[in-house]
Amino acid sequence: MRDLAVLFLHLLATVARLAGPGGARSVVAESVLVKHQLLILNRSRKRSPNLRPSDRVVAGLCAIFVRPGRLIHSAIVFKPSTLLSLHRALIQRKYRRLFSSTEPMKPGPKGPSQEVIAAVVDMKQRNPSWGCPRIAQQITLAFGIPIDRNVVRRILAARYEPKPDSADDPLYWFHQWQRNLRILDVKEIKTVPYVPLSHPFVERLIGTVRRECLDRTMFWTGADLETKLFDFQRYYNGHRAHAGLDGRTPDPSPDPGCGCANVSSYRWQLHCRGLYQTPMAA
Repeated sequence: MRDLAVLFLHLLATVARLAGPGGARSVVAESVLVKHQLLILNRSRKRSPNLRPSDRVVAGLCAIFVRPGRLIHSAIVFKPSTLLSLHRALIQRKYRRLFSSTEPMKPGPKGPSQEVIAAVVDMKQRNPSWGCPRIAQQITLAFGIPIDRNVVRRILAARYEPKPDSADDPLYWFHQWQRNLRILDVKEIKTVPYVPLSHPFVERLIGTVRRECLDRTMFWTGADLETKLFDFQRYYNGHRAHAGLDGRTPDPSPDPGCGCANVSSYRWQLHCRGLYQTPMAA
């Protein structure tokens, strides 16, 4: 009986509102708004679809026609996070319109082209021992394109995936290799590092030859060693960029086929029997 009495009272209130000015519009708007409220409340149960932008627009339009007294009771269905997100968005839009410049801004610095990026990555893959300064100098020497070592570092950090480090070449520890050393009467001589001291430029050259050639090349006879050192000499003087010479080569008259290459069309030249590879004109 109590529920029937409450329902009868609500019916009388609804009829009274319909009889007043704008009553039908208010009742219809409140009914649609209640429907959207139920959808919002039932979203956590995952038994009703999520609201679309059109649903939110309809709910906002219906709120305009609802009486202020009823709107206060209907506003409890909105989460505080929704109102805070709307407030934050309005603040950001306000400050963006206040402090943003209406004048056209200058474009930022243009990054390297895709051809240059591909050449940097390919050069690093073909010469894993080269660092960013060496690659930048070789790109400038081969293509005539000035590029900073920091740009090379960013390119490699984003696009180059180094191969997993492998162990030392087992050929150095193979019994056949040690047997050949004994047959050729080649003996190992160990010296204290940095002793004796010699001319600084000569010591630096000897260290470069060891790091870049002898430590990575196998030789069997004196003639074989002489041939490989001659190949490294040609690469060192005619194709290797030097930081002390601002990226140039020591040889002022390089080979005729070693001119400035086009970054869109080039091929790779092997040095020291494939130990190093540099780009050249196609």
